[in-house]
Amino acid sequence: MTPVSPDLPDPLTLLLIEDDAGDAFLVEELLAGAERPPKITWARTLAEGRARLTDDVQCVLVDLSLPDASGLEALQQVLAMATDTAVLVLTGLGDAHVGIEAVAAGAQDFLVKQDIDARLLIRAIRYAIERKRADLAMRELLQERILSKENSRLERGLLPVPLLDPSILHHQARYLPGRAGGLLAGDFWDTVQTPDGAVHVLIGDVCGHGPDEAALGTALRIAWRTLVLAGQSGNDVLRTLDTLLRHERKSPEIFTTMCTAAIAPDLTTARLHVIGHPPPLLLRDGVLGVVTETPSGPPLGIFPGVEWTSIDVTLGDRWSLLLYTDGLIEATVGENRDLLGTEGLANLIRAHAGIDLDRIITSLDGAMHDDVAAVLVSRGEGE
Repeated sequence: MTPVSPDLPDPLTLLLIEDDAGDAFLVEELLAGAERPPKITWARTLAEGRARLTDDVQCVLVDLSLPDASGLEALQQVLAMATDTAVLVLTGLGDAHVGIEAVAAGAQDFLVKQDIDARLLIRAIRYAIERKRADLAMRELLQERILSKENSRLERGLLPVPLLDPSILHHQARYLPGRAGGLLAGDFWDTVQTPDGAVHVLIGDVCGHGPDEAALGTALRIAWRTLVLAGQSGNDVLRTLDTLLRHERKSPEIFTTMCTAAIAPDLTTARLHVIGHPPPLLLRDGVLGVVTETPSGPPLGIFPGVEWTSIDVTLGDRWSLLLYTDGLIEATVGENRDLLGTEGLANLIRAHAGIDLDRIITSLDGAMHDDVAAVLVSRGEGE
């Protein structure tokens, strides 16, 4: 027989569920004329077809008049057992309406046995397989979209809401994850006002950029908030966070830098801990400077038994304190794409005549290549 079509996928395995031997022979003969004839497994009953359905079957051809099932009931059982496989329904001349109902119920196509020729059968099989692939791809896309929305809702729920009386201090926070499609990153921040009127500010950075680092950063932030609200401070908090980090991190190389500021209830002084982190910037009475170039100690997770030293700062009556992660000062600027650095950030603020996070981030648009978190608290300045 002269080949009638070269367009069947290779290799192709079909499962034919047909109780009529003559009709089964006809299907086999028509497909034998393909340039690449498929492998056909023949089953006379639905039960036999279920037993012979293997993972390599790409299309099931099923008659809806079987000894152990018929009509749409037979189709539903086939669809249930072959969820990822194309299904092509074979009907008699008087049952064409059943074929239409079958497609509506989930089959990829139907053919009337009396109208079948080799080219039509081969084309129908090929199209049924392609349609099934498209259906599966659409289903996966829908599942990914649903999962993405659920993850987004979860991540938004994990972002902090500052516990702060807005009449006490002006507060700005910005958070820009570096990883595509993410709302959370290894950077984290928080602001909490305790019942005594003190304001506690946190900024931190877990090394790395993936979801594991984001989860660890969230765990550290929530632990810090809990400890602060429980009345703990200073090295007591830092030691607990260090212990948590060591237990939660995925490898011993993971460390975390951090900066905390505990602003006194009268809002005129602050006690800082700079834990291997970029130093804060302080705008006080119109004069901008770096709080300190001397850190309180190494990052969390590096050395056991560390005692971190505190840094006491006089704020005065009018001030703005900016805490940030290194993604901000590692922005590349100028013709030579140099790192912005702490002094470059300070110069940028001076050029803007004040600290405004939105203006700073806008001016560095396209120049930042890492996660960025920043918190600005102000009293009098910039309000």
